[in-house]
Amino acid sequence: MEDNKTNGREEIFSEKVKAGKRTYFFDVKSTRSNDFYLTITESKKRYNKDDEGFTYEKHKIFLYKEDFNKFMEALNNTVNHVKTELLPDVDFDSFDHMREKEENEAKSTEVNSELKWD
Repeated sequence: MEDNKTNGREEIFSEKVKAGKRTYFFDVKSTRSNDFYLTITESKKRYNKDDEGFTYEKHKIFLYKEDFNKFMEALNNTVNHVKTELLPDVDFDSFDHMREKEENEAKSTEVNSELKWD
């Protein structure tokens, strides 16, 4: 049986964003007193020279409901400043198209691998 509780904190919702060698996790969790907060985790795959394997380096931010609006406003202002003032000629939508293409290619590879085993 899988338990979705972590240190007494129940996970309510999770969203994952893959970005190259990094993966971002956005998790809504519940406190023991039935309050909610958000954790944002950045996970980076790193090569470990000692055992010649891979490890994951993680950084986590805890965001509480009373700060949601201030956080979103600052994030939106910062991203918009970069897009309009610093990089106005960059087509940010093209990155979404590249990601979709990569995801479709990965799915195609998975399907082809499965077909070889049948």
